[in-house]
Amino acid sequence: MHDRDCLHRFMFERYPIRGHLVHLDAAWRALIEHREYPAAIRNTLGETVAASLLLAATVKFEGVLSLQLQGDGPVHLLLAQCTGGLGVRGLARYREAADADAGSGAAGRQDRIVDLIGAGNLTVTLETDDGAQRYQGIVPIAGGRLAESLQVYFENSEQLPTRLWLHADASGASGMLLQKLPVADAPPGADAAAVEDAWRRVQLIGETLTPEELRTLTDAEILHRLFNEDDVRLFEPAPVYFRCRCSRERVSRMLQGLGDAETHSVLAERGEVEVRCDFCNRAYVFDAVDVAQLFNTGVANGSGSSVH
Repeated sequence: MHDRDCLHRFMFERYPIRGHLVHLDAAWRALIEHREYPAAIRNTLGETVAASLLLAATVKFEGVLSLQLQGDGPVHLLLAQCTGGLGVRGLARYREAADADAGSGAAGRQDRIVDLIGAGNLTVTLETDDGAQRYQGIVPIAGGRLAESLQVYFENSEQLPTRLWLHADASGASGMLLQKLPVADAPPGADAAAVEDAWRRVQLIGETLTPEELRTLTDAEILHRLFNEDDVRLFEPAPVYFRCRCSRERVSRMLQGLGDAETHSVLAERGEVEVRCDFCNRAYVFDAVDVAQLFNTGVANGSGSSVH
């Protein structure tokens, strides 16, 4: 069985080429345990979650990386968020009328992201924990697969040639990333022509990796299968886990942003105010005393429309 719930970094010793391998098993099942997504939507969300981890591993930051796809297709939102410590969560929102179509006709071609998202954009947002710094890159959804759109993102926003291979199903999500670093980062003796030749070669070899191999082989076996003629260093794995960042404090700020009148209107109608997290399905319940304290005893002000 492959390496479970971890991310491995690896580096080609003779060339400025690095890579990452990621696999989610228990973390993936925890992420979707409260959702009944149609197969095609579930699998595409899994690829998005795996991709968010691969992207997060390419940068050093203390904060949250969000990978978001929005379009005019049956699925109008796919969102995966990853912390600097590789805690991940995600969700998909789709039109209920598209449920049957997404679960049948699209299921046999789950890599055709345009069939689900339609015309739209892929957005990568990086925000520090304190909110002091925020970076955002936006590219159109291009090609038939999520990996192709991410390749365009790296070329346009990061100027780093990058290739990704992604796979997800009901039991897990996996991915591999290869990235060519600037020539300035090349080891001694690696000239530009040799680096370009090596980059073309490793991409071609990467294309031979099957979804089944990505899903079932250990990372050491994958690297040996693909790059046994190269000197590749595999670093120690980093754990990957499901983490939702919702809290009662965040919900309180959201209700304050909603306003006193609107919140009391819900309270009057239902006898309590219940807010359920979109990511983990946890329910936060506020009774009349809670709502009174929320608006009358100096709970810190804030705004927002969803639980984060």
